[in-house]
Amino acid sequence: MVRHSENRSKIARYESPSLQDAASDEDSRSVSRLGAAKERMIWWKVDKYVIPMAILLYFFSWLDRTNVGNASVAGLQRDLRMTPRQYSIALTVTFVPYILVELPSNLVLKTIGPNRLLPGLLLSWGIVATCQGLVHNYAGFVACRFFLGLCEGGLYPGLIVWLSSFYPRDFLQLRIAIVGASVSLAGAFSGLLAFAISNMHGVGGRPAWAWIFILEGAATICFGIVAFWILPVSPASASFLNGEERKHILTTLREGHVIDEGESDKFAWHEVRENFKLPHFWFLFIVSFLNGVFNYGVGYFAPSIVFSLGFSSIRTQLMTIPPLAVGFVVNLVAAYLGDRYHTRGIIVIFSSLCSIIGISIFLSSTERWVLYGSLFFLIGGSGCGGPAFVAWQANNTSPYLRRATGVAMLAITNNAGGILSTWLLGSLSPAPRYTKAMVVMLVFSCLIVLFAGTNIAYLSHQNKKKKEIRQNMRKEDEPAGLGDRSAWFVYIL
Repeated sequence: MVRHSENRSKIARYESPSLQDAASDEDSRSVSRLGAAKERMIWWKVDKYVIPMAILLYFFSWLDRTNVGNASVAGLQRDLRMTPRQYSIALTVTFVPYILVELPSNLVLKTIGPNRLLPGLLLSWGIVATCQGLVHNYAGFVACRFFLGLCEGGLYPGLIVWLSSFYPRDFLQLRIAIVGASVSLAGAFSGLLAFAISNMHGVGGRPAWAWIFILEGAATICFGIVAFWILPVSPASASFLNGEERKHILTTLREGHVIDEGESDKFAWHEVRENFKLPHFWFLFIVSFLNGVFNYGVGYFAPSIVFSLGFSSIRTQLMTIPPLAVGFVVNLVAAYLGDRYHTRGIIVIFSSLCSIIGISIFLSSTERWVLYGSLFFLIGGSGCGGPAFVAWQANNTSPYLRRATGVAMLAITNNAGGILSTWLLGSLSPAPRYTKAMVVMLVFSCLIVLFAGTNIAYLSHQNKKKKEIRQNMRKEDEPAGLGDRSAWFVYIL
């Protein structure tokens, strides 16, 4: 999937020479003993079993969360007699339980086991998603949206922490991006399926929008049942690895500070609190909120934006696919470069610059095809930033509980941004221009550049301080259990 052996050798390159001397010599010797071909085979095996499962989990999550946009174009608001304000309320209700359950879900993930918790969430929200197609009034729809968020909220932060337990730090962004790219696939698939389902209007006495929810929700239920049996838990217990492969992966993760040497399996509130003392967490906390406004705004309202350009409801479903396909490619290319050159902040900034270009085009023109063309920048920008800043947080936070807390908090603030987006692009900024929403998102994109740049400068400064400490201290003299505060833990920029 990627050039693993080349990337492993580069882990030492982004670290300072003293850290390379202290931590990477043994790793290099172990890799050379193992052999480059064997090394590639091991990581390919991990990819083969882990990535498809992660893709499908997130694919169904995003599909069932955002197919409401396609349902709206197919007549949902009209049939349930929803005003734009009521539609925004219904979307907002989805995010409230999301925010409430994300941190608790991540904190119990290790105890319950990802092989039970993640498929359980999938099965639960699949049932709720299907029920959306059976409602007859606004109150029933709002109730379904609440329980959808309640059941689905823990999936994304849990998925990120689960993924981060399998891979070295500089492998992670591409994997998160591959999983995140399923957002584009889900959007394109939902648009294509919605186009096909449009012809089912009246079948079984149900409108076309109801069948969108029913069929896509039923697919989620089926996969949720299968996932209970095939989702691997961790490298330490993965049945697809033999003893030598398992030992090599665990050694690599330990040497790369993914597994902290002093880490305990016991829950400790101390580690939860430690996350909130990290300045780089707070920079990304703000970035996550700002990105959430943009990302969810585009995800929920891309079909409505296309529809507002004068296309028919059926053609709109097809016209959403090309920008999503481009977003898929941009996402993967940006993530590959991020891992190859060991950078996260530059990718976040690039994402925001794409968004700034797209919004500027949208605001400066009234010509239909120019406005449609701006969506390629908007969707491309919204897609590649998320994996970068989530990987940035996961890469630079250790041990496990501190990392789980940080990732969950980013998911919470990202969804809080989603709440704002439902109002900005709903009742507060009407179609077809969405002027207020676009201006706000333009400002937010500029702020992302500012905070991402500040985080790069802060982490660079910390790395210099750690280098000075390493030059005057042996690793054995450092207290255990420092996690990412260790002088031998070099932050990825």
